[in-house]
Amino acid sequence: MDSVPSKLDELSAVLESARAMPMSASCVVNRAELLGLVAELRALLPDEISKAQDVLQDKDDVLAEGRREAARIIAEAREQQRGMLAEEEVYVQAQAEADRILLEATNSAQAMRAEVDDYVDGKLANFEIVLTKTLTSVERGRAKLAGRNELAEIVDRRDEAALPG
Repeated sequence: MDSVPSKLDELSAVLESARAMPMSASCVVNRAELLGLVAELRALLPDEISKAQDVLQDKDDVLAEGRREAARIIAEAREQQRGMLAEEEVYVQAQAEADRILLEATNSAQAMRAEVDDYVDGKLANFEIVLTKTLTSVERGRAKLAGRNELAEIVDRRDEAALPG
């Protein structure tokens, strides 16, 4: 399956293998080929964005599940606490156990949140790299096109100046 990085590599290869213009940083490229590659890149980007949105949704789902589980554990701990209030000694033990469960649930929820954040951050960092490479490639392409247009204007001005008259 094609990916954004592979299409960028393909685009770079086309530009690198393009015939150089004498005494210039410009080159001659097949417009249709480059436009085709750009169109393919445009088609792939929504998939990459969709994948990033899926990752974010997964994070939200995992966090929501963690919160539900923490709330369930806390409710369970409180219910156990109420049931053990009958005797003072049992109450003290229940309080300690409820505190332990509450701490365990809090620690578990924090650990899950940290794991999810790390996972999502890694995915977003990869996506950022892909987008940065794409943007850099597009900027280079536009700069080359601008350079080619400037060269054409200089040649036109030189030709006009050489005309008699």
